[in-house]
Amino acid sequence: MLLGFKTQLKLNQTQGQQLARHAGVARHAYNWGNGLCLAILDHNKSCSDSEKIKFPTAIDLHKWLNKLVKPQNEWYYEVSKCAPQFALRHLAVAWRDCFSKKKKRPKFKKKGRHDSFTLDGTIRILSSHLIQVPVIGKLKTYERLPTIHKPKNVTISREADRWFISFKIEVEPQATQKTLEVVGVDLGVKTLATLSTGKNFKGIYSYRKLSAKLAKLQRELSRKVGGSSNYQKAKLKVQKLHRRIANLRKDTLHKLTSHLSKNHAVNVIEDLNVSGMLANHKLAKAIADMGFYEFRRQLEYKSQLYGSKLIIVDRFYPSSKTCSNCGEKKDSLLLSERVFCCEKCHYQIDRDLNAAKNLKKLGQAMAEVTPVDRLEPTPLAEAGSKIDSNHLTIRL
Repeated sequence: MLLGFKTQLKLNQTQGQQLARHAGVARHAYNWGNGLCLAILDHNKSCSDSEKIKFPTAIDLHKWLNKLVKPQNEWYYEVSKCAPQFALRHLAVAWRDCFSKKKKRPKFKKKGRHDSFTLDGTIRILSSHLIQVPVIGKLKTYERLPTIHKPKNVTISREADRWFISFKIEVEPQATQKTLEVVGVDLGVKTLATLSTGKNFKGIYSYRKLSAKLAKLQRELSRKVGGSSNYQKAKLKVQKLHRRIANLRKDTLHKLTSHLSKNHAVNVIEDLNVSGMLANHKLAKAIADMGFYEFRRQLEYKSQLYGSKLIIVDRFYPSSKTCSNCGEKKDSLLLSERVFCCEKCHYQIDRDLNAAKNLKKLGQAMAEVTPVDRLEPTPLAEAGSKIDSNHLTIRL
């Protein structure tokens, strides 16, 4: 399977300027192509079918770039031709996703925000800490590089004042010894993950803990004159703090997803509608601070890497409203009710633990790893046998 490898670069001043120049050219090509695509769409709206212009592909944009833009901007020839070429490819993919209604219309890029570019060609890993890329030359890294792999292309990006290089490597899946068969995992705001075994994993709450410091730095930035040296220094402080918040969250999620995929044969989670949950402005900050989407993304590829199975339950399955003891379903359950109380069997249990146990039972019925007790069937077991094709997705 393919995995992404990303590491920080150890650069001198000249190399830093070269990388910034490449990122600037890629950004200029992307914005030029995006403006041209928008102009074509506006033209096609106000003309007849015979006068309409065909929407350009990445190849068309690159041909027009060579004829119209490069002769007028000589600094295009100071960088690799791959930087603007891949930028136009990414623009074509963005517009294709927009037309298929997967994403919104692509926006124009701004300097200093998500600066990156892609290179291909003669790329060689010379040693454990040295990689050679076109035009720029040899670049040092802080971490060891996988010397047995030969990447076809690399992506170089900037986060605050640091540059990173990333590429894909081929990795063989390594199945680990599992301690448990099926585990239900319920994600929440108060506790990041609650397992059906009763174990809890608390979130790092990186944004909540550093929000006061971030607000202070942003106030200082707003008082600086735009474009001045002091403005750039204050802006860099804000970017560094944002990077620290993101790194703390990623570290917590990586440790949790590695633990789940290495030690459990089957993990059962819910298909959460994260974008819809963020519409609740009272909980949006707390939900975004947990990183639910990143949790699922990491668990999907790590399940394949460590030989475990991931079952994704439909988002409409009432895991929180159903009693894990008798299977009785409640009509409504307020968010403030943290203890689940069953009106039928008078069973009391933590709300998140109850949902995790329901997910485990449903996963057992679907994965057929630990069969559900058929001697005393419950409404939950019967629902699990009927809901296989409509409410479950299994990923190996």
